[in-house]
Amino acid sequence: MFHRRRATMAAFLLPAIAVYSVFMLYPLVRGLYLSFTDSLGGPVAHFVGLQQYRAMADDPAVSAALWHTVLYAAVVVVVQNGLGLLFASMLFRRPRVRQALNVVLLTPTLISPVMAAFIWSYLLAPGGGLNGLLDAVGLGSLRHVWLGDPHTALYAVAAVNIWMFTGYSCAIFLASYMSMPAELLEAAALDGARGWRRFRSIEWPLLAPALTVNVTLSLIGSLKVFEFPLVLTNGGPAGATDTLTLLVYRNIFGGGKFALGVALSVLLLVTVVVLSSATNSLLRLRERRV
Repeated sequence: MFHRRRATMAAFLLPAIAVYSVFMLYPLVRGLYLSFTDSLGGPVAHFVGLQQYRAMADDPAVSAALWHTVLYAAVVVVVQNGLGLLFASMLFRRPRVRQALNVVLLTPTLISPVMAAFIWSYLLAPGGGLNGLLDAVGLGSLRHVWLGDPHTALYAVAAVNIWMFTGYSCAIFLASYMSMPAELLEAAALDGARGWRRFRSIEWPLLAPALTVNVTLSLIGSLKVFEFPLVLTNGGPAGATDTLTLLVYRNIFGGGKFALGVALSVLLLVTVVVLSSATNSLLRLRERRV
């Protein structure tokens, strides 16, 4: 009976393992191998050791793209989750408007990232909607070439990312708010815990699991960002919004440097795994301490 049960479990697991191996493990191992070759994308590939990684280390464009990727992710994670938490807190305290504002906040997540990027490329243009709005409210002095200035382009692209996914973060925080024990919140109110004191002592510790999920998801998503910088700036101006994903794309599909592009994708994978694992571990540790 025991062996039959194990055989049945194996029969159900084998298809999933096979699909995972074919579409996940094999490409990963194959890509790692190709990063040590001089492959041009064809069947011929010669092993060259660490040549591609040495080329990456000597290329200032790669270090700049890595910095832009990490900075972009940091801005998105902090602002997106900060706004998501703020909106969730407001909606939790105002149930009458919760349903309507939930729809408003989640609507951007239903748009294709490419479509959202095209829409914002017009809004952020020199003669676009944002500068027009500043003129209309008497703040014309703040007009700016948002995507054409190296000092603001990366933050403008990050703002589009934040606009699109803040509602998603808000929904996760709000779900955590809704699961808080009503008795605990009522007891806190009776003890005089209100406003910031209630948030710091009661709500913030109970939001720890939601914070872990939100930060991890937004960090991974922003480190792998591709559509927004591609459509909005294509890495410009002067490489100010180049990210690792854009370098991978250019080298593999446009630069004729397939092996270097694969090596860059390995660097991106390592960056995502290291940063997301470290962040998740720290947040999980915080959960246990709360």
